[in-house]
Amino acid sequence: MPRVLWPLMFGNIVIGTGVMMAAGMLNEISSALNVSIATAGQLISTSALCTCICAPLFAAWVSGWDRQKLLTASLLWYSVLHALAAMSDQFATLLSWRAMAMASAAIFTPQAASCIGLLVPAAQRGRAITFIFLGWSVASVIGTPLGAWLGGTFGWRYAFGLISVLSLVSATWLWRSLPRGIVPPALSRTAWVTTLSSRTLMLTVSVTMVSAAGQFVLFSYMAPYLKNLLGATTTTLSLLLLIYGLSGFVGNAFVARNIDRIGPSRSVMISLACMVCGLMLWPLGNSIAWLALAFVPWGLGVFSTNSAQQARLVHLAPNLASASIALNSSAIYAGQAIGAGLGGWLVLRQGLPALPGYALGGMVLAMGVSWQASRYAQSHPLPRPAGVH
Repeated sequence: MPRVLWPLMFGNIVIGTGVMMAAGMLNEISSALNVSIATAGQLISTSALCTCICAPLFAAWVSGWDRQKLLTASLLWYSVLHALAAMSDQFATLLSWRAMAMASAAIFTPQAASCIGLLVPAAQRGRAITFIFLGWSVASVIGTPLGAWLGGTFGWRYAFGLISVLSLVSATWLWRSLPRGIVPPALSRTAWVTTLSSRTLMLTVSVTMVSAAGQFVLFSYMAPYLKNLLGATTTTLSLLLLIYGLSGFVGNAFVARNIDRIGPSRSVMISLACMVCGLMLWPLGNSIAWLALAFVPWGLGVFSTNSAQQARLVHLAPNLASASIALNSSAIYAGQAIGAGLGGWLVLRQGLPALPGYALGGMVLAMGVSWQASRYAQSHPLPRPAGVH
């Protein structure tokens, strides 16, 4: 892979770790700031909702900005806001800083992907996009378990402080590595209207939202689920997240290597099927060892699905990639907000044991939507500009 893609991938590691680490620290935040688990879960749902709203708005606003300046600035913003979050002494303050920090997630991931076409040849586009999304897998392998361990061992403030420092490192590396003058063509109002009115693209984007919602019904409350129902310690939680993350890295690496051969749509379906298999295992056992096994197929599909979805959208309409990728990122966070909100509602009314069944139902629904999206795309192909293949 071209060297310029490495700082983009590392930026996704930092962004992904910051986004995902809250789920591993809900117990500590709930106890330290004297709020319920369901209230602490608002760190996930509120932040996800803010990112969902901001991603398409920022995509339109920053379309003509130099990507070196834009992506570096987003990482610096991430650093400052996580430093402020680490110093919060009230939950409302922490929630506000976290929500504001998510503006960086709304910018960095979609805008890093949208400039790939100016950095690599068209034949390498699919692999390049999935490569920079390996950062989210690495975040799950290293960052999320580390955040859970830091939060449980030293306190949640240290975990947020770590993100602040890593954001500075990432900003420096990206500023020195990414060439100046990388400015993808700005999307016109007509292009946005075309994207939003395309049933092919919007049906494809909906796969992302449904799958994210299904997962986050359970994943958002993983820490209290494992602690309250199975007595998991901080170390056990970190090890389980490590298994989940390692599996995610393997799955995403497989898709990154093979997506141009097997195709984006088929890659999405394989990834979703892996997650369904993992969630089907949850009700069949009630031990830590059994759930460690169930985490493997779930992890294999989690990040490879997102990577393959990005490549799928670029393949369907390369000339609309900036808009469709921004909307897809928005869909990821919309799904997270829906899943975390539904999960919190279920915890209050049916209890933690109800979560795996609803998560499985959501993932089965996502497979059905993906199948329908593939069929519709085949029967209603989008027109391509001259010279785009």
